[in-house]
Amino acid sequence: MNRYPIWKYLIIAVALVIGALYALPNLFGESPAVQVSAARTAVKVDLSTVTRVEQALSAQGLVASTVQFEGTSVRARFEDTDTQLKARDAIERALNPDPADPGHVVALSLLPRTPSWLAALGASPMYLGLDLRGGVHFMLQVDMPAALQRRADVLAGDLRTALREKNVRHGGVNRNGVNIEVRARDAATLEAARAVIQDQFPDLVSSETPEGSEFRLVATIKPEAARSVQDQALKQNITTLHNRINELGVAEPVIQQQGADRIVVQLPGVQDTAKAKDILGRTATLEMRLVDESTEGRAAADGTGPVPFGADRFPTRDGRAAIVKKQVLATGENLTDAQAGFDSQQQEPSVTLYMDAKGGRVMRDVSRENIGKGMAIILFEKGKGEAISVATIRGELGNRFQISGSMNINEANDLALLLRAGSLAAPMEIIEERTIGPSLGADNIAKGFNSVIWGFAVIVLFMCAYYMLFGVFSSLALGFNLVLLVAVLSMLQATLTLPGIAAMALALGMAIDSNVLINERVREELRNGAAPQSAINAGYEHAWGTILDSNVTTLIAGVALLAFGSGPVRGFAVVHCIGILTSMFSSVVFSRGLVNLWYGRQKKLKTVSIGTVWRAGGKAPSIKAD
Repeated sequence: MNRYPIWKYLIIAVALVIGALYALPNLFGESPAVQVSAARTAVKVDLSTVTRVEQALSAQGLVASTVQFEGTSVRARFEDTDTQLKARDAIERALNPDPADPGHVVALSLLPRTPSWLAALGASPMYLGLDLRGGVHFMLQVDMPAALQRRADVLAGDLRTALREKNVRHGGVNRNGVNIEVRARDAATLEAARAVIQDQFPDLVSSETPEGSEFRLVATIKPEAARSVQDQALKQNITTLHNRINELGVAEPVIQQQGADRIVVQLPGVQDTAKAKDILGRTATLEMRLVDESTEGRAAADGTGPVPFGADRFPTRDGRAAIVKKQVLATGENLTDAQAGFDSQQQEPSVTLYMDAKGGRVMRDVSRENIGKGMAIILFEKGKGEAISVATIRGELGNRFQISGSMNINEANDLALLLRAGSLAAPMEIIEERTIGPSLGADNIAKGFNSVIWGFAVIVLFMCAYYMLFGVFSSLALGFNLVLLVAVLSMLQATLTLPGIAAMALALGMAIDSNVLINERVREELRNGAAPQSAINAGYEHAWGTILDSNVTTLIAGVALLAFGSGPVRGFAVVHCIGILTSMFSSVVFSRGLVNLWYGRQKKLKTVSIGTVWRAGGKAPSIKAD
């Protein structure tokens, strides 16, 4: 009756072992570290950088626990923060001899102390939020007028093309602020331009403004289209920030929209505000331009002549110069994807670019007229431009085309990564910055940890005193629930915040509630004269329905918080929902496994240790508790 088959005990044992293994990394804490990453695309961080870092530390007599190349950065771990700060200064001087033009970002960080054998099993500690770990907080203001101006630039270029295709001889198409002005010499031309706008540009509304003997048509972006442009600009900036910060190795950044034109960026573990600004400063913009093939342009590229009028000079990744025309063909806004691969014809590394409809149309028109000429992709970072690719147009391009030649597979992957990261749809500026020190985060961790531990200890004392041995079983199930909850959060690599710790403390109270229901139902069966074995079985069976109903209704509330909440509310909801699921397993399956293991093997069970069982009339039953 009260015996589990062997497979159920195996499930409990496996859950216990896995829970302990994946919860264990959270006990080792974090070590101070210095992280070195590239500040510019032309700078490579590889194993040679590890040697340079080790030499810089050795020259200053500093000892690092480990210096490793991980992903795209070099990370050096230290035993204390004093050594960490000295090491940061030493590495900064060695890798960035010119402070005005740094090639590397040298930032303070915190890295987990998880042993290698646990890391090999994929066990990692939970990420800690900004309020627990410390770090930097930025509020960024997106320049929405600039986004509208950029959109107006694109529409003005498209309008010129459309008027040319319809043979409308206008007097010029210019952007004035966020408006587009079309000049015409007669009313017929003006009406033809108005018809083109109405037919092909649903986002524009036009109005006629007389100007002397000429006619002027002013097209403005509709309010609903302007809102759409602003929403898309905000989303694109958020995506770009995610890509850039993730590639720099910042663990679990928080990047989210706040209001109509602001973005909140939180970088847990980053202690240096200046370096955090450098990380944000790596956001880039992309432009595609034609190479100036004129005699003056070639002379400027060779360094034997000045840059011709209507052209710009940009350095290439191999140290040479590229002279490109000022006209921008397409931007990162038109690029939808970029993938590294091999050219099927030449069998050499290449990058395949995927453009949106407008970008594909522009590339098709431009390439048709410029076959055999060069096209450059310019990357702008921190106000400086660099030609990351200069290729010859071999045929008519479209929505999908390849860039190949003079690159290896690693360079192709790097180029695809840069292109995929996209560009900012609108400039941003930091309007608020806040640093939370690691000492304050450690204080929050200590207080949160103490609240959970003291809550757990008080619950255990009460349960053991009130329910005797069954209280011990309940306490062990509660401890198992806590271990399982931490393990699941660690496996999901969730971010733990102060609201998450509050949800964890709440989960303990809700988990013990299920065991209280079970214990009281067992007492009720004993009170009614049932045999101990029958009382245990009936107590668990009858309590299950109530436990399921109460947990499902609470889970629905947690899912609602998860779906509609944001920020700290979502953090609370995640821990809350996972805690409900783990408590149902621990309070029913695990606790009954302990009871069955202790009492199920006794064929003639006369008493159970579940505290004093009182009859309704005030007299004790014939079957007394221990």
